[in-house]
Amino acid sequence: MKKTQEKILIIGAGEFAEIAYEYFTYDSTYEVVAFSAEKDFLEKKELFNLPVVPFEELEKLYNPAKYKAFVAITYTQLNRVRTRLYTEAKKKGFSLVSYVSSKAFVWRNAVIGENCFIFENNVIQYSVEIGNNVIMWSGNHIGHRSKIRDNCFLSSQIVISGYCEIGENCFLGVNSCVADYKKVAKDCIIGAGAVVLKDTEEAKIYRGNPAMPAKNISSLNFFGIKEE
Repeated sequence: MKKTQEKILIIGAGEFAEIAYEYFTYDSTYEVVAFSAEKDFLEKKELFNLPVVPFEELEKLYNPAKYKAFVAITYTQLNRVRTRLYTEAKKKGFSLVSYVSSKAFVWRNAVIGENCFIFENNVIQYSVEIGNNVIMWSGNHIGHRSKIRDNCFLSSQIVISGYCEIGENCFLGVNSCVADYKKVAKDCIIGAGAVVLKDTEEAKIYRGNPAMPAKNISSLNFFGIKEE
């Protein structure tokens, strides 16, 4: 794919950052010029022969007027770490870019926010809305007029039927399914293979078919997050 002059910084230096580098490099118009990590997690000085710089100094080393950024963090602390770095990068003045695989199917009027990463073989249908800071691993189906709110992480082979709504910060496991017109409340974990046939309650963990909430632990407790 022919390159443009737009240069980006990948915030993160772990496995997802390496994957993001590969996809941006070989399937986008962006050029990755550096990686960044917070000082407490700065374990290497180079990655793919590019510098890994402290996040705390990022805007001093790379002018936000000339460089854009992508935050390559997965669902750590139920997406809180990625969301915090995304917010802080914006405060530093960076514009956040999204990646959409050339092998994904995205209908012409679907809307995708910033700092999203859409892997191959995703199907995003008519009038779907994807919020900001959403990660969609490979092979998901998002049905017509459904909405994925900010800061979600969808793993692989998920089916979200038509007219659904997935609330902020949710994690959906491999092969899970949400029936038509259902709402998954914010901060939910939908376990692998779970089938959501009813609207869910906020900050719950759902498992099974039909999906039922865990009784003794919330999603926030599971990730060690204080109740909000």
